[in-house]
Amino acid sequence: MLHVVATPIGNLEDLSPRALAAFRAAEAIACEDTRRTWQLLAHFGIPRPAQMFSYRQGNEEKISRKVVELAHEGKEVVLCSDGGYPGISDPGYRLLRLCASEDVPYDVIPGASAVNVALLLSALPTSSFTFRGFPPRGPGAIRNWFAEDKDKEHTLICFESPFRIAATLEAALDVLGDREAAVCLELTKLHERVHRGYLSGLLEEFKGRKVKGELVLAIAGSNPKFMHNHEPNGDSAHGVAAEKEMKSE
Repeated sequence: MLHVVATPIGNLEDLSPRALAAFRAAEAIACEDTRRTWQLLAHFGIPRPAQMFSYRQGNEEKISRKVVELAHEGKEVVLCSDGGYPGISDPGYRLLRLCASEDVPYDVIPGASAVNVALLLSALPTSSFTFRGFPPRGPGAIRNWFAEDKDKEHTLICFESPFRIAATLEAALDVLGDREAAVCLELTKLHERVHRGYLSGLLEEFKGRKVKGELVLAIAGSNPKFMHNHEPNGDSAHGVAAEKEMKSE
């Protein structure tokens, strides 16, 4: 059987007991980076399985077939990425499609997700949201990408490189207007930080700044009360940028 295991996005103690049991029972592990996964196993004193191989963009078709063959042989196989859920902005989708088409049973063992953590830390509406992975790189392409959600009321969540966050904030501001947003850095790690404010303020904050760490961007949906200079009738959120640093033990 195949076990699709979510792994910690920062704090190793977020690995669930079910995930630990799956790793301990695994006869083979398909992972994004064997070195990263081996460090995770070593942290919990789990011996390296008989087979451990990289499953990444570029070898998905070959390794997917290998995993299915192992499952057909009755092996216990784990699929994981460097952090979060495999298949969510990481390789995994092709393997799951192949398993479904060949009646190979698999389960999903839940765990940490940067998407949900960022959504809750952003203090933006949670009733409806869309996660869209990484935005495209070209100036025209990224503006078209944001334009697809311009009139939608859901909160928008995306991943981004720390080297490109200023350009992405500028594109979002140009297309979506000056909405409330949050830049979330190093989630669940020792130096977790959340920068909240309007897109214009966040752009000024990150323009020309060297940013380190993994990053998630959350942007409010199309609603006047989340726009800059809106005069709320009730208790709408203020647009004052805030930075919150949390330290986990």
